[in-house]
This record gives sequence, C-alpha cells and structure tokens, in this order.
Amino acid sequence: MPNRLAHETSPYLLQHADNPVDWWPWSAETFEEARKRNVPVLLSIGYSSCHWCHVMAHESFEDQETAEYLNAHYVSVKVDREERPDVDAVYMEAVQAATGQGGWPMTVFLTADAEPFYFGTYFPPAPRQGMPSFRQVLQGVHQAWDERRDEVTEVAGKIVRDLAGREISYGDARTPGEEELAQALLGLTREYDPQRGGFGGAPKFPPSMVLEFLLRHHARTGAEGALQMARDTCERMARGGMYDQLGGGFARYSVDRDWVVPHFEKMLYDNALLCRVYAHLWRSTGSELARRVALETADFMVRELRTSEGGFASALDADSDDGTGKHVEGAYYVWTPGQLREVLGEEDAELAARHFGVTEEGTFEEGASVLQLPVRDGVSDAEKVASIRERLLAERAERPAPGRDDKVVAAWNGLAIAALAETGAYFDRPDLVEAAVAAADLLVRLHLDEQARLTRTSKDGHAGANAGVLEDYADVAEGFLALASVTGEGVWLEFAGFLLDHVLARFTDPESGSLYDTAADAERLIRRPQDPTDNAAPSGWTAAAGALLSYAAHTGSEPHRTAAERALGVVKALGPRVPRFIGWGLAVAEAVLDGPREVAIVGPALDEEGTRTLHRTALLGTAPGAVVAVGSPESDEFPLLADRPLVGGEPAAYVCRNFTCDAPTTEPDRLRTVLSG
Repeated sequence: MPNRLAHETSPYLLQHADNPVDWWPWSAETFEEARKRNVPVLLSIGYSSCHWCHVMAHESFEDQETAEYLNAHYVSVKVDREERPDVDAVYMEAVQAATGQGGWPMTVFLTADAEPFYFGTYFPPAPRQGMPSFRQVLQGVHQAWDERRDEVTEVAGKIVRDLAGREISYGDARTPGEEELAQALLGLTREYDPQRGGFGGAPKFPPSMVLEFLLRHHARTGAEGALQMARDTCERMARGGMYDQLGGGFARYSVDRDWVVPHFEKMLYDNALLCRVYAHLWRSTGSELARRVALETADFMVRELRTSEGGFASALDADSDDGTGKHVEGAYYVWTPGQLREVLGEEDAELAARHFGVTEEGTFEEGASVLQLPVRDGVSDAEKVASIRERLLAERAERPAPGRDDKVVAAWNGLAIAALAETGAYFDRPDLVEAAVAAADLLVRLHLDEQARLTRTSKDGHAGANAGVLEDYADVAEGFLALASVTGEGVWLEFAGFLLDHVLARFTDPESGSLYDTAADAERLIRRPQDPTDNAAPSGWTAAAGALLSYAAHTGSEPHRTAAERALGVVKALGPRVPRFIGWGLAVAEAVLDGPREVAIVGPALDEEGTRTLHRTALLGTAPGAVVAVGSPESDEFPLLADRPLVGGEPAAYVCRNFTCDAPTTEPDRLRTVLSG
C-alpha cells in the first residue's frame, strides 16, 4: 500500500511512495506526530538522479524488517533536496560542522523541534570498513533516545546554538576592485592544473562560474593567462568522457583528474551553465570547438530535457538497465570494442575505437570505455566519423534509457533560458530562442502568482507547494534579462523587475545589505540559510547581485545598483581567498568595474537588416555584463531607448558607461570596437 508520498509532485519522493517505510513529507504535521508519539525523526534527504540514494533505498528502505523497525521507533521524513534547498542547506551545514564532510543521501536524526543530534550520509545494510550498518545506527539512536534523553536534547540545543553563531562575516559594503580581482586570478593560477585543465584534483567538477570570470577578466584587462586557462579547460572537458561525444551535453563531474570517467548523471544546471560558457568562449575566440559544443549542448537540452509543457526537466539518471534487467551506472553511454564491431563492422569499428579512445582493456568497468576525443596527430575522415557517430547514436537509442527527473525547477530553467536565448542569437538559431521563450512563458504562467512570488517547482503542468528561494528569483531574473536583450521584448525586463523587487524587500538585510537564501516570510527553520559561495550553480547571493546590476544598467535604478554593490562586499572578502568558490561573484565584479556598458540599438524595425546587424554586433560584444536594448525610436519598452533618434534616418547604436555616452554610430565595425572589452 502506498505511503504518504503518493500525492507528492517530486519524482524523487514518488520513487519512495511504495516503500514499506511509512514516509512523511516535510511538514508541520510530521513533527506534531513525532511529538505525539514521543519518538525522534529520521530525516533522509536525496534527489532522483543520486546513485547512492538509489542504493540505500534498495538496501534499506525497501527492506521489510528495516521498515518495520523504522515505523515502530521513528517518524520518517523524506525530502527532495532540489525541491527544498533551504531544508537541505540547513542540515547539510550541521552535518559538515559535525563530521567534516557531507553528501547525499543525507541521514539526520532530529528532535520533534527539528533540532539535529546525530548525522551521517550513506549507511550500508551490514557493517563495512569501520562503518556501522543502518540497523545498528537506528538501534543505537533509539537506545540513546530512550535512556539518555537529556543528553540528546542538550546535544541538539548546542548544535542549534553553534549554527546560529555561524553568521557570515560580511567584510565591508564596498565592491571588489582591481587589486582583489588580480589576487583572485593569482589564486586560480596557483590551483590550476596546466597538464589537464581545470582546478584541483579528483573528482573534478566543471568550473563554469570561474570560467565566466576568466573570460570577463580577459575581456576587460587583456590578461592572456586568464583566457588560456578558460580555453584549455573548455577544450579538455569537451574532449573528455564527461562530454557526451555522441549526443552532446555534459555529465555531472569527472571522477578522475583527466576528465576520462564521468559520474554519468546529466543535470540541467550544468548543461545550461556550460552551454553559455562555450557560447561566450566562441564569442571571445571564434573557436570552432566552442561553437560545436555550445550548439550540441543546447540541442541536447531541447531534445532530451524539454517537457511537454515547454519547461526543462531537472536531470537524467546516471544508472540505466544494462540489458539484463540490472541497473548499472553508465550502461547507456559506454562501449566495448566488440559492441563497436557489431554495429559498424571491422574497418569502421577500428576507426571508431581510435577516434573515440575505446580500448580492449577499457577505460571504465568490465572492459567498457567511455567515449572521448583523444588529442592526436592526423585528422580522421570527417564524413566517415559523422556516419559512425550517427550509427552509434541510433544503436544507443535502442538501449534502455536512463530515467528522467521531470520536475521543472524555476532557478535552473532561468539558467537554461539565458543560455538558449544567447546561443540562439549568436548562431542564428531562432528555434533555440523560441525554446527559451516557451520556458519563460511556462514560468510566468505556472510559477508566478499575482504578486510575482515564485513557486520553486512544477511537474506535469502542476505547480508544487514550495516557495521559491533566492536562487529562483535571481536566476529567473537573469534568464528574463537575457531574453529581453535578445528578443527586444520589454515585458521580460518588466518581469525581471518584479522578481528583483522581491529580492530587495524579502531577501535582503536592510542594515548590512547581505542576502538570505529564504524570504523573511518563509517557513522558519532552525536557522535562516545564507551562503554566498557557488556550489554546482551560482549562489543565490551572487546571482542576485548580477541580476540587480543588469537591471540597474537597463533602468538607471539607484536602489538596484546600490543593492548589487553592497552584496558584492562578500566577494571583496572571499574572492582573494577562495576564488574557486565564488566565481560568479567575481564575474559580476568584473561587470561593475567595466560599467557595465549600456547599449541602445534604435531602428525602424527589428527585422530590418541595419537594425538586425547592429543588434547582433551588440550581443557579440565582450564587454563584461553589457546590457542591450533594441527597438524603434518611438518604443517605450526599454528606458535605454528614450530620446534616442535615428541618425540621418539610419539605425544607430548608443553606448553609455558610468554616466558618459559615446557619440551614436551607424557603423557595426565602430560598435564592435567600442564593445570589445
């Protein structure tokens, strides 16, 4: 019989709806039940494409005896971290403070006041390598609860007090200057891996936000080292196994330093961020590889993640059926030499093995290889390779596909909207811009209420119950601002303004200017989460700073500009010390130092050739954070178009920066020079 999760919208929670564990969703009633029964709460946090979450579910939560013990002695709560990032952040901070590490599945034991007192991540079904079994943990916690309740309560209270004392030291309210950004670049240079690209050792994550900073820093200062790090890292990632050489799109991260073997799940946020990075790299360098990867990644998102409502699904699983009924990580993506021969015949299989780095011993498990593009002398027959790719892709499509997490997350759709709008504009792909508009329409229609408050998730056209957090407001505003620049439709600027008004009113500390991840009127947790550092995507804090800055450049709004600059005080403090973890904040700081520039393109019609050429030239400018408005001289859709006449009856571009404007130009070459950073 299904448990209480049967009516949830999260695919992750629905995966547990038939467990024998009597799961509860996160709610006030859950903790009331624990209080009434006088038992502790087991909080289990994960997400649908998490490999070890599936393993623990199969080993423990599907086990009848374990479930009976849990049901007798605990109230069990299951949380999708992607649906409730606030709950995840608060308890992850507690886990990391207590154990020095964290991850998913996250396993936390709480009092009925939601105060944590014992922590872990994955627990095996039997003791392993010094790790207790899950049953041993359950029995030990139950015994402590029954026999040493005062001690448990004291520990819980101390943890909550310690968390309350971990308020962020904000630094000052000034933005980072030349010195801090130069120190950040030096710090990145020290951590850079010159042999393999990227930063640090294994596992290696795609450093999307840092790459944006490096590209902007190069555009503003001409620093060749910054461009070199960005270009080489992008090339190594795109040639490695983390990039899907057949279908496009990136896996979550590489388990090794060489980008060979990925953790195979594919996340919307990674692909949106990386699509945009490669498009920006092409804009800076003209790299053919960057162009190809940007377009293939955009096509992957539209083909495999787009939902029937027009939004974008969250993720594809790492695991899939290997053809024997057994779920195996990477089964969908890897190849043996024998499989290549079956599909391609001897001669083409040999070429494919050489081209994609497939070996007899294999680069993954059980003799299988992850496809790569090893750097080598000599160029393969491009036509033959294209034919091989098509045949392998067609054969792969016959394999059991990885599961898809179909929930639409507002923040990640905002990132996808920005990436698809810009990629579509750069490469003359109106279909990609249309996909961005459709996703934006869905967010407005389904995720925004009459007060422009955001709901974080939806699924199958139904909005979820959870309020948007800071990253939702910031990333959706970022997507809408990119869409406004690309389409010339001022309504997207207007919607961005509604969202950013909420950031100012409900997420910002009026005294310090620091930002919180949850709104002032959101559900009260044991701590109000607040984190300015990037994780897999930009932090809500720095994403908000970027959107506020762009909106201020579009509108001249002093409160939005001031809020952006005050928020960047934390980047002044952290940028020189931990640049790898505040890359988007550093990228926004580059835009502040450059102005950012405000570009108005006026012309009789958007589809008129002169207007279109100037508009495209403006979008391709590399000046950090430049904003673009386009429309007719009579248009009232963008404040930047006010009082901007045609020049000699011709379409014209007006560029302003720091309250100073250049003379208008009708020449694309002149505009290109002005916006070249």
